Amino acid sequence: MALSSPHDVTRRQVLRSAALGSLALASGVKNVFGQSSTRAPNIVFIMADDLGYADVSCYGRPDLRTPNIDRIAANGVRFLQAYANSAVCTATRTALITGRYQYRLRLGLEEPLPVGSNIGLPPEHPTLPSLLKKAGYGTTLIGKWHLGFLPTFGPLQSGYDHFYGFRGGSLDYYAHQGTDHKDDLWDDDVPVQQMGYLTDLLGGRAVDVINRYAKSREPFLISLHFNAPHWPWEAPGDEAESNRLRSASLAHFDGGTQKTYLQMIQQMDRQIGRVAQALAAHRMSDNTIVIFTSDNGGERFADTWPFTGRKTELLEGGLRIPAVISWPARLPRGRTTDQVTISMDWVPTLLAAAGTAPDPAFPSDGINLLPALAPGAPPIPRKLFWRYKANAQRAVRDGDYKYLKILDNTFLFNVVDDPMERANLKARRKDVYERLEADWYVWNVTMLPEVDDSRTGANTGDTWADHIGARPPSGKADNPVSPNTATRPR
Repeated sequence: MALSSPHDVTRRQVLRSAALGSLALASGVKNVFGQSSTRAPNIVFIMADDLGYADVSCYGRPDLRTPNIDRIAANGVRFLQAYANSAVCTATRTALITGRYQYRLRLGLEEPLPVGSNIGLPPEHPTLPSLLKKAGYGTTLIGKWHLGFLPTFGPLQSGYDHFYGFRGGSLDYYAHQGTDHKDDLWDDDVPVQQMGYLTDLLGGRAVDVINRYAKSREPFLISLHFNAPHWPWEAPGDEAESNRLRSASLAHFDGGTQKTYLQMIQQMDRQIGRVAQALAAHRMSDNTIVIFTSDNGGERFADTWPFTGRKTELLEGGLRIPAVISWPARLPRGRTTDQVTISMDWVPTLLAAAGTAPDPAFPSDGINLLPALAPGAPPIPRKLFWRYKANAQRAVRDGDYKYLKILDNTFLFNVVDDPMERANLKARRKDVYERLEADWYVWNVTMLPEVDDSRTGANTGDTWADHIGARPPSGKADNPVSPNTATRPR
């Protein structure tokens, strides 16, 4: 890798010092401009798949222990109001890697991206790994991609130096085949055959990559995107279920138990512990940012308490996710924050920590969270928007209030006082309801319109007994006209 010029290094130091200034002042750090303060932090971004808000013990799950995830929270900050950019994976991952609303890209309209699609993340679009790479970072993705298929799209085409994982939406934990029952395990752009439980293979590769970066001494981004606890419901030792599914759907609505689901989460936690041990062995823990989160709300076996709703739904349970961050050199430890955050915030946050910034031609829709994480800092006000094609779902979060539309039904909830979304305040607080509804229409015209040929998924009554009468989505686009204007979304 080419060495940066002295001018570039100075610029990164200035940007990093500015980003951390409020943290340093608030925490009493004296040597904010010294060598240790300006050394680029390593970044390990860990993402679970379809993990519910309360599916780890530090968020209240009473029937399992996740000591390694809990340790990240104990060493840093736990978000109490973290949202996914979408209620499904491809859309959230588009926002996560670009730092922008997913609806700005055609890829982001896929809910989720089907196998064999010719749609993907444009390689020329700036991403978190491509921007960190320009700042001197090594970049590796381990695990799930799901943002487009070869030959045009892939992790190596969008800023990662290395890739080990799978390209589709799910992978059998033993057969390493996707939903089309074709092999989908890759080392860079080369298909590979390996024996072993997928969660263990991903954790082992993460340890190996940390060891290599430790020898090179370059700062690094490792995106460790687990398949767990996404279906198929296969815990360690469940090879028999994997064999059964070789001729059945990986989504298998005739499989899975709470016990299996918990074992899948616990095995992921063990691999996160191995990653933490590798960082500690190389004395990297202090200046490594470690983030743990999920791509959307929980699926059928998940614990989403105190929320209702699931994956594919814009109810809080489909959007609220666990999110913890530790950076012992910079962030307070053992704290919680009421800062409202969303997946796309991680791009400006991590770029600021690394001393760089988003591409000016593609400004982030997220915010840099570092100032809000300083001790005593007040939460930054947020206004967040969503839409989901199935069932014509729309949502806005502003302050404590949330506007929600599902089919032809509309609601206003105070989701702080009423996290289960039961008390519809749209008549009692008509002023707030009308303002948020109008705000959604203003925002929506700045996004790509929905299209008929994008995929969208939903929970239906034939497979979910608690979704009585829920029908499969029509797939038709819904691009409504604001009741206050005759202008359609562009």
